[in-house]
Amino acid sequence: MPLVQAVIMVLDWKPSSMRRGLPPAFPVQFNPTELSVAKGSQFADIAIPGLDSPLVQFVHGQAERLTVELFYDTTDLAAGPVALDVRTMTVPLHQLVKVQPATHAPPRVRFVWGPQLFFNGVVEDVKEQFTLFAESGIPMRATVTVTFRESWTLEEQLSDLNLMSSDHTKRHVVRNGETLSSIAAAEYGDPAQWRVLADANPDVVPDVRRLTPGVTLEIPPLDPVTGGAAT
Repeated sequence: MPLVQAVIMVLDWKPSSMRRGLPPAFPVQFNPTELSVAKGSQFADIAIPGLDSPLVQFVHGQAERLTVELFYDTTDLAAGPVALDVRTMTVPLHQLVKVQPATHAPPRVRFVWGPQLFFNGVVEDVKEQFTLFAESGIPMRATVTVTFRESWTLEEQLSDLNLMSSDHTKRHVVRNGETLSSIAAAEYGDPAQWRVLADANPDVVPDVRRLTPGVTLEIPPLDPVTGGAAT
């Protein structure tokens, strides 16, 4: 199987709008030997007098972070006795944390490694450690630790989460031939719950024995204790 190279793509790259040394996409020299991913949530304590411990309220999720260690080496690329500075290969990584002229912010990027691993975000941190030097003092080997921070637009997050109303109320458009009992059987698994539908839709169900095709019924959730409509 051929080697699949990890690639960093600049999502908002435009010609003549990025800093010099930042291409639209560039592969890493050597694939990382390990990756680390961190994700958390923010919770708040709500103190209630008389309780032994506070209630825990979810506030929001925290951005996921991907950290990779990338290895660069120019010892085999030197032109005879002239050493090749390894920083010529790591320049694009440092450009990812710098403000770009067009966007007035660091660019949004995507880390891609094969068809199953990709990460959208911004580069939060770049740390470069030099581990080998030529006799002239030029660095020829480096390990670069790059931390990507998850970044999605509001539209992308809402589409991905597919959040529903907390009361889980649904709506059903009546089709020809349907009855309250048949709808209750389909929605609740119990035709005897037709009364719940009738009570929830008094304006559109004047006659419980006959439904008008095309009208929209609200389908309230059932109370797990009473078996009736949840309040």
